[in-house]
Amino acid sequence: MNTKPLVSKTTSLLRLVEERIKLKRELEENQKKQHQNKEPQDVLASVPYLPKDCIFNIIARLPLESLQTSRCWINILSPITKGLPSSVAGKTSVSSVKINFSVEAKVSEMQSMPVYHWPLIDPPSLFYIKFLEIKDGKGTVKEYNTTCMGQIRATFNGLIVLDNCMKRRGLIVLNPVTRELKPIPLGTRASPDHESYGLGFCHESKRYKLVHLFQDDLRYIGCEIMNIGSRSWRVVDGPPPGLFGWLGYQPIFAIAALHWVPNVDHNEYIVSMPVDVEKFEKIPLPNTGGIHDRIFEMGGFLGFVSRQHTDQIDVWILRSLGGEGWEKQYSISTMDCMRNLVPVYSVGIYAELVFRSKVNDLYAYDHHLQLLRKVDVNKENLPFVYSYFPHVNSLISWRI
Repeated sequence: MNTKPLVSKTTSLLRLVEERIKLKRELEENQKKQHQNKEPQDVLASVPYLPKDCIFNIIARLPLESLQTSRCWINILSPITKGLPSSVAGKTSVSSVKINFSVEAKVSEMQSMPVYHWPLIDPPSLFYIKFLEIKDGKGTVKEYNTTCMGQIRATFNGLIVLDNCMKRRGLIVLNPVTRELKPIPLGTRASPDHESYGLGFCHESKRYKLVHLFQDDLRYIGCEIMNIGSRSWRVVDGPPPGLFGWLGYQPIFAIAALHWVPNVDHNEYIVSMPVDVEKFEKIPLPNTGGIHDRIFEMGGFLGFVSRQHTDQIDVWILRSLGGEGWEKQYSISTMDCMRNLVPVYSVGIYAELVFRSKVNDLYAYDHHLQLLRKVDVNKENLPFVYSYFPHVNSLISWRI
């Protein structure tokens, strides 16, 4: 049999394969060299176009760890030097802080307000909005480089509600990370000691809702609600008479509802309002809550810390309003230093539980290590804490 044609064909095929491989390698090397020699703008031009809304939606869903921090306390820190120790006052002068953003200046710009309509801004009335990150027993004060003139009224999911201290008054919704803000009109006027603001998210309407409770001279408590993005308040039925003794505790949003502790001491129940149905209901507590006991958001659920015994703190959790009720998660054996500690927040169900003392020292309890330790914070960076709220940095917007 003559095999020469077969050998010839095989040799030709191998040569063709080798040439193709060589050509492919040359093309890859040329492409690599061209990419390395490209200017940055040429590289960006080669990226497929994505609409800005699409990019923002992607960024808004990034893990919180990719932002400045995950969970923290948001504070309004006053630059007032009057009444502060000299060592602190020297650290908090206005000239020592770089300010890139003023809430009131942005509002004036949005409303095209003439300069002569601006309020007279006295430097002692300005506040710095900062946040305190607590992680692994250490606290770090970080900057937003943002000033405001009003107090914080409510926070939730990265949004904060501030008093609008401009001439027309009202409120301001602000995301301090993105610096997106929106002025909203003031509702029913009431004394700050006789009103309460709570911010939450309604999954049915996909809207953020601001709830305002206010007490009149007859101690009747009214309620009005605004969908963030609208321009008007809606009056709804308030809580039944006798449920509230005062409105001093900040409400907590968890399990799709806002929750209030209704009395200063000896609380047998909490008052809850699911933001979708906008009806108030009474939720019994597992134990009578004392003056140092609180509710707080705990991994998306509602947490409650109570002291039934002088040597023990019980940590409870409520997973739903219509579920099986409160479940005890764990107990903490107390020490003398813990008797007057007030719980403020927890990152998760079994994560660090943070307490505050009478002198504003912070303590973190590690459930896994069963260890309570004082949070190490440089107090020179904490002058006068005017108000503070649990807060989480995010890129969220009420428009989405």
